[in-house]
Amino acid sequence: MPVHMSESSQVGRGKGVGLGLAIGSAVVFGGSGVAAKPLIEAGLDPLHVVWLRVAGAALVMLPLAVRHRALLRSRPALLAGFGLLGVAGVQAFYFASISRIPVGVALLVEYLAPALVLGWVRFVQRRPVTRAAALGVVLAVGGLACVVEVWSGLSFDALGLLLALGAACCQVGYFVLSDQGSDSGEAAPDPLGVIAYGLLVGAAVLTVVARPWNMDWSVLADTADMNGTPVAAAVLLAWIVLIATVVAYVTGVLSVRRLSPQVAGVVACLEAVIATVLAWVLLGEHLSAPQIVGGAVVLAGAFIAQSSAPAKSPDEPVASGGPERELSARGNVA
Repeated sequence: MPVHMSESSQVGRGKGVGLGLAIGSAVVFGGSGVAAKPLIEAGLDPLHVVWLRVAGAALVMLPLAVRHRALLRSRPALLAGFGLLGVAGVQAFYFASISRIPVGVALLVEYLAPALVLGWVRFVQRRPVTRAAALGVVLAVGGLACVVEVWSGLSFDALGLLLALGAACCQVGYFVLSDQGSDSGEAAPDPLGVIAYGLLVGAAVLTVVARPWNMDWSVLADTADMNGTPVAAAVLLAWIVLIATVVAYVTGVLSVRRLSPQVAGVVACLEAVIATVLAWVLLGEHLSAPQIVGGAVVLAGAFIAQSSAPAKSPDEPVASGGPERELSARGNVA
């Protein structure tokens, strides 16, 4: 009995840490738009801001890439997939979609990712999915529709919707690939190394798409206006690179390792809520009553989803219960 209590305590502590990391990742990811918008309004192209974000983060993480260079031989497919899907794919598809459909619609479609993650876990990995997790996804997506006020700019541009769905699928790849190897014990790929190489791959792909040699670099030496307050553009860029990218990806991947892709995916829906609240506070973009209600519903959905499955313990990763995950892991190996 004392041993059982000790294991339960470890699982509970791991779950609490994982939830904290997931919320922290959503907070810093959500803060990227608030810092990027003044730079865009100051004259930078949105794709150039994305390139600066990813390329700067890749440069910061370069020492870790050198340190974990063995991953190039042991996990080349994982590194390429994470860079193409989790870094470059999400950004490129999202920005392409908002050029054709309203931002709110694109955000809503992109954050269908938690539902797609559940489908991946249930039908591809053949792992059990709890009803509470499914309910959490439904609440989170419904609340998100209120947060982005999808009804105010509904558009049925087929290509735009397909591009937004592409962003959602890439986000599924981010959560699923973040969990790869987490049940391999000491042989699991180091998450910091995966992130470092993913950012390098993403930066290389985005360089071709964004063509930064056409960027107006002088904007970075000036100030940008944040709701009437001049802020150095370099400070905003530093926030985007160091906090909204490096810290966001590190905490996000670590949260998936401690929770599960489906739970971390639902908690990530908080990003849109946090981005909306920060825009209200820092940019003066006021919230409507449906947005406030929608934010509360997203929070409820995230709470229900994260409480539906035990966390991964240091010795035995779990998604919807220890024995089920163990059997699933053996099946995947086979």
